[in-house]
Amino acid sequence: MSKAKSEGLARARAIALSSLAEISDEEDAALTAAALSDADNPPRGDQDPRLLRPATEVAPELVAAWRGRATEWIELELDRDVLEKFRATGPGWQQRLNDVLRRAVG
Repeated sequence: MSKAKSEGLARARAIALSSLAEISDEEDAALTAAALSDADNPPRGDQDPRLLRPATEVAPELVAAWRGRATEWIELELDRDVLEKFRATGPGWQQRLNDVLRRAVG
């Protein structure tokens, strides 16, 4: 993990933890009551964690969709002008480059 990403995660964690300290007892009770009334997502309570199953067993199709296509990191030399044109298209340029290569190989 890059240093910048690590620092970003640390900042996000600190913000999340500090927001917990700002919740009053009344707000906490209201949030708990709302969670308890959610029939689609009941609290786990004291359920034995050993009874839980991995998402890959419970909903493999959702895990596969989340993971997307299998990719592999490689080092590849490209002409600078080609790379600049793809980068200029904005976020997602790597996927667009992959799509062009996929069409080229059939």
